[in-house]
Amino acid sequence: DDDYLEKFPFLGVPITVKEAFCLHGMPNTSGLVNRRNVIATSDATVVSRLKQAGAIPLGMTNCSELCMWYESSNRVYGRTNNPYDLQRIAGGSSGGEGSVLAAACSVIGVGSDIGGSIRMPAFFNGIFGHKPTTGVVPNDGQFPNAQGVRTSFLCTGPMCRYAEDLEPMLRVMAGPGVNKLKLDEKVSLEKIKFLCMDHDGGSIFVSPVDKEILQAQKKVVEHLESDLGVQVQRVAIHKMKYSFQIWSAMMSSADDDGQEAQLFTDLLGDHGKPVWPLWELVKWLVGMSSHTLPAIALGLTEKLMKLNPGGNAKLVSMGKSLQEEMEALLGRDGVLLYPSHPTIAPRHNSPICMPFNFAYTAIFNVLGLPVTQCPLGLSSEGLPLGIQLVAASHNDHLTLAVARYLEKAFGGWVLPGKA
Repeated sequence: DDDYLEKFPFLGVPITVKEAFCLHGMPNTSGLVNRRNVIATSDATVVSRLKQAGAIPLGMTNCSELCMWYESSNRVYGRTNNPYDLQRIAGGSSGGEGSVLAAACSVIGVGSDIGGSIRMPAFFNGIFGHKPTTGVVPNDGQFPNAQGVRTSFLCTGPMCRYAEDLEPMLRVMAGPGVNKLKLDEKVSLEKIKFLCMDHDGGSIFVSPVDKEILQAQKKVVEHLESDLGVQVQRVAIHKMKYSFQIWSAMMSSADDDGQEAQLFTDLLGDHGKPVWPLWELVKWLVGMSSHTLPAIALGLTEKLMKLNPGGNAKLVSMGKSLQEEMEALLGRDGVLLYPSHPTIAPRHNSPICMPFNFAYTAIFNVLGLPVTQCPLGLSSEGLPLGIQLVAASHNDHLTLAVARYLEKAFGGWVLPGKA
């Protein structure tokens, strides 16, 4: 009956969980060789809530080493492939989720996102993903656990093939935190203030946006204007050009209590002896390292970031200014259309040649804004296209509503191999 369905909204629904989360009796390595024998003895809060809502866990899915790279490959489980082209990446760090959901191995999934780790895999695999407003969904029960300012940047959220599944998943995962949102508010799409940005303004660190991604975004604008009768406003936000620098500086900054962010090299050592990245690079070159090259490179980058505290402080200030600017621009009724990534799913290993392209998603973590990743069909190569839908804090209901609308207009998820 209705009461039973209200109590168990996911009764019998198969679910997969990113391996970084605790699922009782299952591995919890986060791709770190030092943790290959770690077995979870409890459930992460969001996993527990979904199980209590009736979901049935099928298993765990792969991620990048310590969830800090956008290709899901590690020395514990190996590499995750994209179901649309096995030579392409599935994204990261929730790449396993993106891959199994796109391939219809699972129905719904749990991901986490500190730089785009839900949205990039959702984009590369042609599914839906949602990074909620900061502080709505609990992050506890995953490794690595965020500390200091990063607790405000890490978000746990839903991933799925169908837009209509995002909201009920978010309700269950948020628990009491759902009261911070306005999910019961009816959304009138014609009254939304739509904004559009084609690119970040030309960052020297990031690739230019692919023409097919821009064409897909243009089609969205044209459809909104012709079907809803709205006027999509093109905007240029100068500070977005520094997205990568702002994200990096804010990720390494101290919180209001002066607590420093945990060093990545400490995490690589799994709270034992910190890893020395230069020595680890030498070991990697002769095939003796237990770490991936991106993880070692991140450790080196982290060391370099510490050499310019003055510059970092200016970037943190710029980030806070950008946050105020974005909140004012979006207001109570705004939704920004923004590219999900500069390129469609890259080939395996190629992200190391364009390491900062994740800035297109990462900037919204440090701004604390809700973002829904929405698929927009396939490219000429048969690879997923998509778009990010961004709103002001606690306006998740707006991006979710627009995602449902665009799914009907552009077809949503496409079965791999069908095109």
